[in-house]
Amino acid sequence: MARRTRREYDHQPGFTGRRPEGWAGTPGFPTHDAEGAAGGVCDKNAADGRVALAKATDKQLLGPWTLLAGGQKVFTMPRIAVLRSFVMNHLIHHRAQLTVYLRLNNIPVPALYGPSADEGKF
Repeated sequence: MARRTRREYDHQPGFTGRRPEGWAGTPGFPTHDAEGAAGGVCDKNAADGRVALAKATDKQLLGPWTLLAGGQKVFTMPRIAVLRSFVMNHLIHHRAQLTVYLRLNNIPVPALYGPSADEGKF
């Protein structure tokens, strides 16, 4: 919950501009051995995010939030703009990727935003 309450977030603390030898992902990012464990983490984080968003005041949402990379400022925007531009649009982007993946594999696309043409309800 700490990330949602800070005024800034450093995406790559200690980043020097070069990836270390053998770098294969974000350092410190959790990995999950058990099938479904990542989904549980995602569900918990989503629930925590909903609670934090419901408690947020207009003043907090209009306050500045800064993204850093290795201590260098990438941008500063109002929190509400970050939520809309980066969080919501990012989720929409990945849903679209998922639908393309499903179609390429001849898997019917479920209703994501309403009935899907693949459900035969048109």
